[in-house]
Amino acid sequence: MSTALLNARNVRIALYYAPPAASAWWREGCEWLGRDAQSGLESHVNRSTRAWTQAPRRYGWHATIVAPFHCARGVTPADVLAAARAWAGTVLRFDTPVSVEEMKRFVALRAKHAEDDERLRALAASALNVIAPLRARPSAESIERRTSPGMNARQIALLREWGYPYVLDEYRFHMTLSDSLDDAQARASIVSEWTQRIERLGPLPVHGAALFVESEPGAPFTLWQRLPFANIAEDKA
Repeated sequence: MSTALLNARNVRIALYYAPPAASAWWREGCEWLGRDAQSGLESHVNRSTRAWTQAPRRYGWHATIVAPFHCARGVTPADVLAAARAWAGTVLRFDTPVSVEEMKRFVALRAKHAEDDERLRALAASALNVIAPLRARPSAESIERRTSPGMNARQIALLREWGYPYVLDEYRFHMTLSDSLDDAQARASIVSEWTQRIERLGPLPVHGAALFVESEPGAPFTLWQRLPFANIAEDKA
């Protein structure tokens, strides 16, 4: 991605979890969504799958760690990269079993065990505290626009404080597999398909994060920089 695009006024940056580029988890997730956010290549998925994945296809195969944001005044994408890279170096990589679940009308992958879910919540909280000073604070109008009737009081308070309602104790690690689907049979079909895939793929390798970039409003998110986590063996050396 060019420097000009990265420094454009409307560019947004997100800190996401993404499976390692060489892993089957990355290949199969990108294939399912129909787009590889790192290479920019689209894959040929069947018609029903493509109809189910329009929204997550734009964001790329990921789980949110820090939601998309604009840089604060005087902060550059290079500043964000430096901070995110330093943070990633403090995180030890690990693997976590996952399951596929319906989250209201969405289907997503979730950590299978409560202790792993809590570990991922703590990881996201640590990243938020590092990245938050670099983000532009959303305007009051933006906060008002993003407040929905379905939010509870805690989520509204977090939205006002952090610019996003699903952080800290409200954070839930998930990798979205579908649009919001009213069709219960379609959701069940996705759950069945991914239950079989998980059995074959094994635990999810939480070995790094990545910075994704939206170059302009509505553009597909592109994987800009991968941020490897520390290896236990390397950490002990």
